Amino acid sequence: MVLDIAKVRAQFPALALTDRGGPRVYLDNPAGTQVPQIVVDRMVSALVDSNANMNGNFRTSREATDISRQAHLAMADFFNAKSENEVIFGPNMTSLTFMMTRVLASQFSPGDEIILTQMEHDGNASPWRIMAEENGLIVKRLEFDRNTYEIDLGLLDSLITPRTKFAAINYSSNILGTINDVKAMCTKYRAAGILTYVDAVQFAPHGAIDVQDLGCDFLVTSAYKFYGPHQGVLWGREELLNRLPAYKLRVVKDVAPGRYETGTQSLEGQAGTHGALEYMQWVGTTMGQEHLNDNPNHRQRTREIHAGLKAMAIYDRMLVAHLITGLQRLPGIEVRGITNPERFIHRVPTVSITRPDLVPSELAKFLDEHGVYVWDGHSYGIDVIEWLGLQDRGGVVRIGPTHYNTVEEIDTALSLIGDFVSRL
Repeated sequence: MVLDIAKVRAQFPALALTDRGGPRVYLDNPAGTQVPQIVVDRMVSALVDSNANMNGNFRTSREATDISRQAHLAMADFFNAKSENEVIFGPNMTSLTFMMTRVLASQFSPGDEIILTQMEHDGNASPWRIMAEENGLIVKRLEFDRNTYEIDLGLLDSLITPRTKFAAINYSSNILGTINDVKAMCTKYRAAGILTYVDAVQFAPHGAIDVQDLGCDFLVTSAYKFYGPHQGVLWGREELLNRLPAYKLRVVKDVAPGRYETGTQSLEGQAGTHGALEYMQWVGTTMGQEHLNDNPNHRQRTREIHAGLKAMAIYDRMLVAHLITGLQRLPGIEVRGITNPERFIHRVPTVSITRPDLVPSELAKFLDEHGVYVWDGHSYGIDVIEWLGLQDRGGVVRIGPTHYNTVEEIDTALSLIGDFVSRL
């Protein structure tokens, strides 16, 4: 069954807004998606009906505590985690990652090695580089091929040594769109006793995540990239979360996840995140039924959420095929990512383009004048931009459809880009 795009779009209030008298075309989704009404409703209810701090002996506090617990349970199902105790909420992915650098630094000794991929968003690169600088660690880079935009996992064998203790892994590039073989990477690292930390922020809106199948140690996401509010969520193995040092107040119980959830949490953020997962469930049960039994051993809600994500991913690949085909017809435009349709299963619909005489910011401004929103620059994927030699050319123009976009919106963007480049 294919997505009923009219029903999908009806869930998102922002899609009905106009700009300069015309419809808004949201192709800025890699930096943050729009939210369905259920997310808004969940957040409003938390702020109006149950606006209290947690763990008190009165009604609104009990309700707030339950809202938080239900969000942890829902995210555990999203990740296919063993327990909600493995789910940590925080302000955003970057803050959670900086926290984990402090937590993990004590596990390493001067001269130990860490491996980062060349595809990392800066949120999964600079925190670890800083940790390495402060603790005398050696940083190695797992490069990607500038022609295929993919990582050769054979390179890992030459990077891993007995001193390698940690690896940051990019699940999907926020510039190239490439989906990396995280499971294979984690298998290699685990065999060598190396801790793994996966940035799944860009992948999460476009595919099902199964941390038990991946075999990683930590994985981090941002809810606002998968149709939720500004909220970061970290998964970690419970045995690690309970063993590692936590920087907490003495009044906080010394068990996960609370020992890592510093200060007062965003109740409305957790409620909204739960709402985003309920939306995915709705997609799964109404439009992704053929995927409901893909993993019969999973919990029911996990199967429903994953079915929704799989249905979205199929639609995403149709959109990205249409987008890339159209871009390749434009003179001089280079797509910086996988363009072989047979390999679109190995990419998300995040598409970055360049042209030697194209100033990315000027094209983005031109599209904005016509109600089409895209990003330009490095989008915090600075390691990728530098590796491609684009830092002095203004980076890229990044076009990012998601499952609520339409073919007609893609055609609008393609027509405008064609008009712009024809004048260069």
